[in-house]
This record gives sequence, structure tokens and C-alpha cells, in this order.
Amino acid sequence: MKAFITDHVHPFLLNYFQVNGIDTVYEPDITVDSFEKKCGAFEIIIVNSKIKLPKKTIDLAKNLKIVGRLGSGLDGIDIDYLKEKSIHLIRTPEANANAVAEHAIGMLLSLQRKLNQADAEVRDYQWHREKNRGNEVSNLAVGIIGFGHTGSLLAQKMSCLSQKVISYDKYKSHYCAEFPNIEEVSLEHLQKHADIISLHVPLTEETHHMVNTEFLQKCRPGVIIVNTSRGAVVKTADLLEGLIHGYVKGACLDVFENEKPHTIDKSNDQVYRKLYKLPHVVLSPHIAGWTHESFFKISKVMSEKLDKVLSK
Repeated sequence: MKAFITDHVHPFLLNYFQVNGIDTVYEPDITVDSFEKKCGAFEIIIVNSKIKLPKKTIDLAKNLKIVGRLGSGLDGIDIDYLKEKSIHLIRTPEANANAVAEHAIGMLLSLQRKLNQADAEVRDYQWHREKNRGNEVSNLAVGIIGFGHTGSLLAQKMSCLSQKVISYDKYKSHYCAEFPNIEEVSLEHLQKHADIISLHVPLTEETHHMVNTEFLQKCRPGVIIVNTSRGAVVKTADLLEGLIHGYVKGACLDVFENEKPHTIDKSNDQVYRKLYKLPHVVLSPHIAGWTHESFFKISKVMSEKLDKVLSK
């Protein structure tokens, strides 16, 4: 059996393959074209977001038995076709869930307490205390959309900071029974009552541009949007309009519709330039799940799940 690892992984996973006698090719900087030329020789392929696996590519990987997705996102992978071909799919959403939840809280606190602005001013020898008077989170209602690994962890952490945490998940019910401080509500109720809405959903046809003008105008006036899921869940141009016109108070964005700045066309570039100039947004380059701890945990969880599949 041969394994092909197409992105950077912790040595723990490389050691797992070596100990189990699995011939491994490790090319974390491989291009898509090169991958497609080589993928046919492998039974196990480990990918991240760089390498996509549509039907065409899966067919090229003619010996494929197991796909390992580092992290959680499944956009770009034809899940139905993998099932049709009886190819196992392994992913590790629990491995970086804590990292993402902590990052969301960090961004939110930075926004509310104006830390980015204050930090830049102090470095420039400016000392403006009143200008940087912030707002506390404790008296705000926090709404979580998507109660999976990350959403549930964030809800638990926020319940220690906020007086009220509410959650909506279209595909679950009675999931808050073990969380006495978190209330399960409808989407309409969440939009109406949440001061902060944090998004934790996969990118699908259903969730693409879920947060648009119509969505935002149904929300509580002055809502804060936090997105650490997938960029295209939010329609950036509509969010920008909400921020400019005030019915959205602020935004924390770790993910974007286009995460390759050199490919942004002229019209979208204007949207992003306007967004980047706004003082009431906090931005980061898709690093919420990117910690030293999660780097190790992703490889460890992947090896544990591979072990279960291979043992069968």
C-alpha cells in the first residue's frame, strides 16, 4: 500500500506510515497538475484545501481506497462519488475545533475593545484612552449557527463570557440537553435576538451566500458577524453595505470569498479595499485553526482514524 501526502503535516503522521510499513510520498508543495499526473499510483491520499477531488480527479486516482482530509472542509471533494466507489473518507474536524473557537473569541474581543486600533496608536506614540473606550461582551446575546465540533465548543466558551448563548442547527434537534446554559432556537429567533452571530457551517449549495442582504436585514439592528467557517458563506458585498449603512455594527472575518489576492478582479478588489479600510472589522488570513497545537492534533487524529479503517 502506498500513501501520497499533498500538504504539510506534523512528523507524527509521517512516523505512523513508516511504523506501519506504508510506502509514503510526501510532497507538501506539489502543484495540482503534478498531483493529477501522479495520483493513480496511490491507495491513500492525504489532502488539505489546496488539492481538490472532483469526479475527474478521483477517476485519475484509479487505485484510491482512502482519502484523508486534514481539517474539516469538504468543499472541493465529491463526497457522493467517493461513496459510490466505496472509497473511505476520513477528516479531522475535532482536531482544530478548539483553535477555531479560541480564535473567534479573540477576534470578537479585539473588535469590542478596539485592540487593533489601540495597539497601532500606542506604537505610534499616541495615547487616546477615551477614543478607545470599548464594549463588554457579557451583556450581549451570542448566536451560534451550526452546532458541530467548533460551534459547540465556542458556545461552551462563550457561555462563560456572555449572559445568553443561543444556537441554531438545521440538521439537529435536542442537542443542547447537555448544555444547560445554551438555548436551542429557530433561525428566525436567533436573527431577532442575537447581538453577535458566529457562523460554523460547511460550504454547500445551501449555505453559499447564506449571509446576504436579506439575511442581515432580518437580524437585530447593529448585529456583529463572526465568520471562521468558509468565506463564501457570506456575500462580501452585502456585508460591506450593512457595515457602511450601520445595520451591521461590526465583523470578524478569518475567511474570504477569494483567498488568493493576486486573482481578485477589479470589481471585487474595490469591495475588499473598502472593507479593509473600515475600523469596525477585524481580519485574519484563514488562520483560526492554524496553531502549533492543532498542527499536531490533526496528524494524531488522522493516524488514529486511519488505524481503525486499515485494521478492518
